[in-house]
Amino acid sequence: KKQVDEAVKYALSKDVLLIHAAGNDHKNLAVEKDFPTAKFEGVDYTAPNWIEVGASSWEKGKKLTANFSNYGKEQVDVFAPGVDIYSTMPGNEYAPMSGTSMAAPVVSGVAALIRSQYPQLTAVQVKAIIERSAIPYNKKVRIPGTKKKVKLKELCKTGAVVNAYEALKLAGQVASGTVTL
Repeated sequence: KKQVDEAVKYALSKDVLLIHAAGNDHKNLAVEKDFPTAKFEGVDYTAPNWIEVGASSWEKGKKLTANFSNYGKEQVDVFAPGVDIYSTMPGNEYAPMSGTSMAAPVVSGVAALIRSQYPQLTAVQVKAIIERSAIPYNKKVRIPGTKKKVKLKELCKTGAVVNAYEALKLAGQVASGTVTL
């Protein structure tokens, strides 16, 4: 953990945004630990350049959360599409894949769009933009791996699903100085 923490701090010093898949064990990360994490060992400090991503489904209502996704009210930052994502496969093939490892690249793509259009924004600003521009989902959803329903804000910090269009709009406002984070 110490070496991972040092690598995360080094990435921060180089203005790198780290986007991490939350995992596919339908675990509550507030209760069951999973590594690596954004929280630094031995201190009450979390990496400001780290986004933890849970997987959402293409379905609406209670099935919005992917049944396999890890979650955590303070551990997962945002949800992103991660079910039946058409993906590259070995042998020059394509197939639908599911997992938080499909959701994290969605967030990575949004971050790349922002940084390509507004390179003056920092990694920490891009994280804040992604979180603040995500679309809140206020209906009850299933807690992954259960039949119990709660609001999405009980499963992640933002209670929201990433949105590229809104993120780019907000990034433009931040870059122009009309909005401060």
